[in-house]
Amino acid sequence: MPSPDKFSFSIRPVRTGDIAPLHALEQSCFDTDRLSRRRLRHWVAADNRVFLVAEQGDQLIGYALVLLRRGTRLARLYSLAVAAAGRGRGLGRALLLAAEQASVENGRLFMRLEVAASNTAAIGLYHQLGYRTFGHYPGYYEDAGDALRMQKRIRHRSDDLHSLPVPWYGQTTEFTCGPAAAMMAMAALSVDYRPSVSEELALWREATTIFMTSGHGGCHPLGLALAMQRRGYSCAVYLNQATPLFIDGVRSEEKKAVMRRVDADFRTAADGAGIPVLCEDFTQEQLQQLLQEGALALLLISTYRLDGKRVPHWVTLSGIDERCLYVHDPDSDDGLDPLENQYLPIARDDFARMSLFGKERLRTAVVVRKRCAEKPQ
Repeated sequence: MPSPDKFSFSIRPVRTGDIAPLHALEQSCFDTDRLSRRRLRHWVAADNRVFLVAEQGDQLIGYALVLLRRGTRLARLYSLAVAAAGRGRGLGRALLLAAEQASVENGRLFMRLEVAASNTAAIGLYHQLGYRTFGHYPGYYEDAGDALRMQKRIRHRSDDLHSLPVPWYGQTTEFTCGPAAAMMAMAALSVDYRPSVSEELALWREATTIFMTSGHGGCHPLGLALAMQRRGYSCAVYLNQATPLFIDGVRSEEKKAVMRRVDADFRTAADGAGIPVLCEDFTQEQLQQLLQEGALALLLISTYRLDGKRVPHWVTLSGIDERCLYVHDPDSDDGLDPLENQYLPIARDDFARMSLFGKERLRTAVVVRKRCAEKPQ
C-alpha cells in the first residue's frame, strides 16, 4: 500500500509471535486504558474477533482489534493503534477499512466504536468513513475523559429503522432477566418510572415459575404481564402454548406439579385481569407495527446462538428494520461493556430461530404500552 511519500506497509492477521511487539506498541500509544499482555494473549487466541496488524519491513507499526458479538450482526472496534511513524500517512484508515471488510466477511452488518471526545483527529477520520455519533458518555475512560459512541452500517444501509429510546438495565442475578427486561420497557414508556434492585426482585417474586431446569425459576410471560399491569401499564401476551411452560426441562415430578399449579394460577389471574392472551405465534411484521405505535415488547429467546447454552432468556425489543431486530439484553455477565448489550442487531432469520424455545417450540412475547393515565410525551 504505497503512499505519495513512499511510505509502505502490509496488513495481515495477527500471529502468536506478535504478542511482544503488540504489547510494546500498546505501551507507546496509550497512557491509560491499555490492553495488558495477558489480554492481548487472550484476544490473539480468541475466535470471536478480527485482529489485524500492520507491518513496515519487520516492524509492527499498527493493529486493529474488532470484537464479534456472538449471535448478532454486530462488530465493535475494540482498539486501534498506530505507531508514531505511521500517523498522518493513511495507516489508521487502511487498518479500519480492512477490519470492516473482515467483519463483513464474518457476517456483520454494523461496526461500533468509542472514541475520546477530545480526539478530534480520530473523530474526523471516523466521520469521513461514514460513522455517525449516537451517544455521549461522560467519564467513560480511566482518566475520566468523555467518550463518543459511533456506528456505521458496513453492509447494506437501512433507511427504515423503527426504534425507541430505551434505557438499559443490567440484571443483578442470573435469574432476573425477565424483571430487568420489564423495567427497561417501563422506564422507556414512563419518564417517572425508576428501576432498582428492589423492584427487580419484587417483579421476580410476582412473575416467577418457582422452578426451572436448575436453580431458581425464571419468569412466566403472564406473570410479567400481570406485574406490569399492577404498575399501571397496559399489556397483552402472545403465547403459542396452551400447556404449562418450561415443564420439559424439569425432571422432578414434585417440581413439575408446582410449576403446573403456578402456570394455571397465572392463566386464571390473567383472564380475571382482562389481559389479552393471543394463543398464536407473533410475526415480525406485528412487532414492527407495535414499535410504530409506540409500544414495546419483551421477547423470550433461547441463548444457544449467543453462548451455546439452551436457556430461556428475556430481552427487550428496541428497534427493527428490514434486515434486523434490535434488542436490549440485560445480561452483561459475558465481560463485555454494558453498551454492547444495547440495540443488539439480530438478523431476522436468526431471530426466527432464536425466538423458539425447547422441544415444544415455545414462542412468546409480552407487549407493553404506556400507562393509560399518561399523556403522550
